[in-house]
Amino acid sequence: MSVMTTAQPAAHRGAALRRLTIAELKLFMRERVGPVWGVGFPMLLLIIFGSIPSFSKPQAAFGGYSTLDAYVPILVALMLSLLSLVAMPMVLAGYREKGILRRLQTTPAGPVRVLAAQLITNFGAAVVTVILLLTVGRFGYHVPLPHQFAGWVIAALLAAAALMSIGLFIAAVGSSSRAAQVIGSLVFYPLLFFSGLWLPIPSMPPALQHISHATPLGAAWEAMAGAGAGIWPHALPLLTMAAYAVVFGLAAARLFRWE
Repeated sequence: MSVMTTAQPAAHRGAALRRLTIAELKLFMRERVGPVWGVGFPMLLLIIFGSIPSFSKPQAAFGGYSTLDAYVPILVALMLSLLSLVAMPMVLAGYREKGILRRLQTTPAGPVRVLAAQLITNFGAAVVTVILLLTVGRFGYHVPLPHQFAGWVIAALLAAAALMSIGLFIAAVGSSSRAAQVIGSLVFYPLLFFSGLWLPIPSMPPALQHISHATPLGAAWEAMAGAGAGIWPHALPLLTMAAYAVVFGLAAARLFRWE
């Protein structure tokens, strides 16, 4: 009897999370921020960059790899940033602003499962987009797949963990959907600069390179670019991303308000 009573609540919890995740996925597909900007915009940039002949030529600054090869990790970082720092905080802060999280506290689903469903939805979208970027880059523009694939995956996962933790922190401190959007944008654009989107990191002055390597996107590019060239990611960028994930994850858990 005790086994049955323990298994039944677990099954109910699993079913509630599954239903919430499906609902969040449907809502995600209806919004412009996630599908259009988080998924479509990096793909569009890949196509534009791939159509520029000079981007496909080997560059000494990138160790003989082309500019397009160096930009694929940047586009992955861009996608993770849009989903984690812009899309997700707006949704969660909006749920709190509208009282949805407060009402869910009285239901078996619970507000914690909304957070889990949001993380699952955004992580799933990120995985699909990464696969598309690598596939289109490889077969459409001859961008080689990462030579140290396991190291590249670990770097990408740590980048996702760091950025989603920062996104949860923004959702925790944002009093409304609009406030979360503003805070997310203020964090997003400086980080994007240090990812090398406008000025590749190897072309930056030494001082800017040091600052870039201390940011989650700069560390992500350093680790993924190295793994793409066949070098196992150095410990420093991996530890940098892990530190962001732990610090902002703990801060988000402490400061998050349901109402």
